[in-house]
Amino acid sequence: MRNISDIIEQFIKDLIKTSETGEIEIQRSELAEKFQCVPSQINYVLNTRFSLEKGFVVESKRGGGGYIRIKKINIPTEQTFYEIIMKAIGEEISQSTAYDLISRLLDEELLNQEEFLLFKSILSREVLDLPLPIRDQIRANILKTLIKVIFSR
Repeated sequence: MRNISDIIEQFIKDLIKTSETGEIEIQRSELAEKFQCVPSQINYVLNTRFSLEKGFVVESKRGGGGYIRIKKINIPTEQTFYEIIMKAIGEEISQSTAYDLISRLLDEELLNQEEFLLFKSILSREVLDLPLPIRDQIRANILKTLIKVIFSR
């Protein structure tokens, strides 16, 4: 059985898919009412399932006339995508954010399933058995190197 976060995520993704512009504008309170949950549940879904690493830009305006605008990012060129990923990695990266990035590479068909699983295992905290922040710094360096290999083929 799917949880409420999965259901809200799928609902939003379906709205985006049916949108002509790849962008939607919704109200947090209306969405919370539709799914009979608290607005913080909507915030959780937006923060964890619609991040830049996952290919979305989320803008929000709070207040009476407030809204949430969610836009699926269409990468215009491979070079731009490369630059976005490298910037997102930065000097250190958590395991979950690294997984989000490589999932995006899989979605964009820059990785196949086997490569995805290999990258995922290489970047895991079990392999990088080091204290923080060293672990996240080494993960960032490894991921940057892997990304360079992908974009150089």
